[in-house]
Amino acid sequence: MIVTLVIVAAVLAPLLTPYGPYTSDLVRSLQPPSRDHWMGTDQLGRDLFTRILYGARVSLAIGLVTVGISGLIGLVVGLAAGYLGGIADIVLMRLVDVWLSFPFILLALTVNAILGIGLQNIILTLIITGWVVYARLVRGEVLVLKTQEYVEAARALGSEESRIIVRHLLPNLWTPIIIVSSLQVAQFIVAEAAISFLGFGVQPPMASWGNMLNEGKTYIYNAWWMTTFPGLALVLTALGVNLVGDWLRDTLDPRLAA
Repeated sequence: MIVTLVIVAAVLAPLLTPYGPYTSDLVRSLQPPSRDHWMGTDQLGRDLFTRILYGARVSLAIGLVTVGISGLIGLVVGLAAGYLGGIADIVLMRLVDVWLSFPFILLALTVNAILGIGLQNIILTLIITGWVVYARLVRGEVLVLKTQEYVEAARALGSEESRIIVRHLLPNLWTPIIIVSSLQVAQFIVAEAAISFLGFGVQPPMASWGNMLNEGKTYIYNAWWMTTFPGLALVLTALGVNLVGDWLRDTLDPRLAA
């Protein structure tokens, strides 16, 4: 219900509020929650509820796009390492180990220092840091699956390697990938907010929960709503996505059902 509510609110944002995300009114700056402004206004008189709705679009888009692309990269790398084995496995897994040794924030700052600050570079940073999780997961699953009897039987019957991968390995990989992806969406949403809060992510005036928290910290003592409501939106969205991930794990994993 939480995730559905966030998605519906993000899609129908123009219909749910009469204000625009960039519409400012300095006369009404820093107003507390009221009938006209349900969640108050910020330092420029912009409606906070409106900006939270539009910020949900940014967070969901970043979470879904980065998970999709990083999952695809990790799937290919994990398949190659697990199925081919030998030198390919050693080289690819050592690359994964090196990648995991970089602190996330340091890597994000490095990418933004080289390529500049912007939404596209946030997505690139999250993809660079996210694919290794899928690579390790897929590699471990493939090492188990390729020794199963039905795979050995298909190979004995003369099936091509590509057919074995498509018909016998991939269908058994979707469940763990879907479970990890659902959980990683929440991680990427929080990571984007952290980067934007530090000033290296989505830049004003574009609405983002992270930069809204960054703007609100200056007024936290006399305008509590500027940090409270974006923070609650971030927490509830991450909580909802994590609950969906837990439900998918309990539903799709046959080992838990047994």
